Amino acid sequence: MNKVEIPPPEGVFAQSWSLKKLLGMLAVFGPAAIVASVAIGAGETIVVVRAGAWAGYGLLWMVLLSCLVKGVFFTYLIGRYTAVSGELIGHRLVRLPGPRGWLLLTILLFEMIGAPLAWVPVSKPCGDLFHFLLRDMLPAGEEEVFWENAITSAFIALALLFGIRLSFERLEKQQLLICGILVTGTIAGTLIVRPDFIAALVGTFRFGDLPPFPEWAPADTVAHPLLTLGTTFGYVGGGVISYIAYANWVGLHKWGLTGHQDIEAIRDRASRSETIDYLPDDPQQIHHLRQRVAPLRWDVALGALVLFIVTGAFMISGAAVLFPLETRFEGWNLLTHQAHVWRQIHPSLVWIYYVCILAALWGTLQALPEIYARVAQEFLAARWPDRTWEYQAIKRVICLYIFATTMIIVWNNIPFDILTQIAGFLIANLAIAIMMVAAIYLNFKLPASYRTRAWVLIGAVLSTVVLIASSAVSGWGLLGKLAG
Repeated sequence: MNKVEIPPPEGVFAQSWSLKKLLGMLAVFGPAAIVASVAIGAGETIVVVRAGAWAGYGLLWMVLLSCLVKGVFFTYLIGRYTAVSGELIGHRLVRLPGPRGWLLLTILLFEMIGAPLAWVPVSKPCGDLFHFLLRDMLPAGEEEVFWENAITSAFIALALLFGIRLSFERLEKQQLLICGILVTGTIAGTLIVRPDFIAALVGTFRFGDLPPFPEWAPADTVAHPLLTLGTTFGYVGGGVISYIAYANWVGLHKWGLTGHQDIEAIRDRASRSETIDYLPDDPQQIHHLRQRVAPLRWDVALGALVLFIVTGAFMISGAAVLFPLETRFEGWNLLTHQAHVWRQIHPSLVWIYYVCILAALWGTLQALPEIYARVAQEFLAARWPDRTWEYQAIKRVICLYIFATTMIIVWNNIPFDILTQIAGFLIANLAIAIMMVAAIYLNFKLPASYRTRAWVLIGAVLSTVVLIASSAVSGWGLLGKLAG
């Protein structure tokens, strides 16, 4: 096959600027909506709110930094390789020096260790919340912990069952709806509590500022401050698996070269070549491909904006409402306790809170089986291309594994903090730092004229430094805690 011919863009991105074009570009928002809504789980609804409850507005800069690092540079760079080359990232990373596919298997191992640890902090507070709402309907005399665990188990089982049946197309529409609910609800709730917007603005841009721990800060936070900060940063934006899946979804949307009519032949050639030697050298063709990648840029920008608005709103609510009340969050009744606080301000806030919280957490759990199976299928097929890796079969196996492991954690009542700290280190800090380095490597595998612009590369390198630093802080703090 000779150099591929890249046709000019079609549709809305070929039009001149107008209101119709702007609305059309907003309509491309999809894959990044899934990434954002999945990230808005335990991180935003619990970890971030709790940080606001003791730090006030002082850690909002951490929210902005994480959204830039993960939501912008990491998402864009990892999705851009597939859009420009047409090749799925796993089929290029499998060739890294060393045993075949070692990086892919390492990332899958990290995710499978961290996944059940991340599921329980999302689902068990929901079990406590439903127990609180249904307490008058449940039999008297039973232990409260039993019913919380039973409801949590049912919540996990339902999320897995619905997740098995959920296609990518339905998932994307669902998560777009959830993003709309979250943005609307969190903005409304933030305006109602009337925060100190000046203090919030100052806290957003005071990078590196570490507020002192007040007397009511959680005991574990005071005892392990570096671990707390590293975990909070990691949980903003979520774990690595949804970002890897994003590159796969770029192909499903046929953005960039993935929409080429000969994409299968292009991928076959890429799989047999050490270099990306099929992209044309003609400047006009290069310009055409850059135009066809435009949907990716808009999608990433909108996803990062949603992530920042919702995460920032949750931290601001903790700072505006819970910080003055000197609220201490401990145990699993985090969501229930927050609802009590909102009710003291205005009864209508309770239902805004319930809708936003349950939509966020349900959306997170239900989306994860698709994400796990999508990445596992790509990585396993890249490592063992001669075997058949059936998507639905992989999804069922992973769901059974998640259910079995989460039941062990739920019924043994393992504490919230240690679960989030281990999961935060493995899949929200370390794994993302490793994959960010891989994303920069992929960018340099492209021909020079197709690589990202200098300012994006500089931002990616700085983001890598931030991710490595957060991983080191989180890992050192976790090691110190486990060592006693």
